[in-house]
Amino acid sequence: MPKKNEPTERQCAVTRAVLPVDHLIRFVLDPQGQVVPDLKRVLPGRGVWVTAATETIEAAEKQKKRVFGRGFKCEALVDAGLAGRVDALLEKAALSALSMTRKAGELVTGFSKVEAALKRDPVSGLIHASEAADDGIRKLAGVAAGRNETANGLQIVRLFDSTQLDLALGRSNVIHAALLAGRASENFLSRVRELEAFRSNSAAKDIGNADGAVAQD
Repeated sequence: MPKKNEPTERQCAVTRAVLPVDHLIRFVLDPQGQVVPDLKRVLPGRGVWVTAATETIEAAEKQKKRVFGRGFKCEALVDAGLAGRVDALLEKAALSALSMTRKAGELVTGFSKVEAALKRDPVSGLIHASEAADDGIRKLAGVAAGRNETANGLQIVRLFDSTQLDLALGRSNVIHAALLAGRASENFLSRVRELEAFRSNSAAKDIGNADGAVAQD
């Protein structure tokens, strides 16, 4: 979130669209002059803002002299694969937030426990490993539908494989999990939405592809 008295909107350095800061990625220069993403928007120094979408970050990398060079008013070094590094950081942030849901007691794992939670507890989301069997997913969806959970905005997460879930949760063979309503769960789901939006380019779809002025701090 922006600090007190800071602008809540910025202009994308690639598209020139003015967007809420939550729809943008801030970039700064490290001491070696390398462009690095500042996802938490807390690093010191001049910042250049780019729409939080894979294709826009890729465009910024290709146009580095116009986008980052002009924005920072100096030579800016950009290693290949900038969008991939942003993606990895967003994924890491989501998995870290998932770990916090377990520590907060807002997570249930295992098919039978998830099924039971859907029948009795306020559930805000379901997590299925990317390799989860369709049959199990359908059965849990049926239980959720029986409580009208889908109509209440139950979020389904299928971004991670079981190995990633195991590492984040400190457990083995995690295939299905339920997020119980709470602050930690909401934070995780927010991180998931950011990652999904970045990968789907949803923030960039309606703002065109024009190049132009660079937003600065």
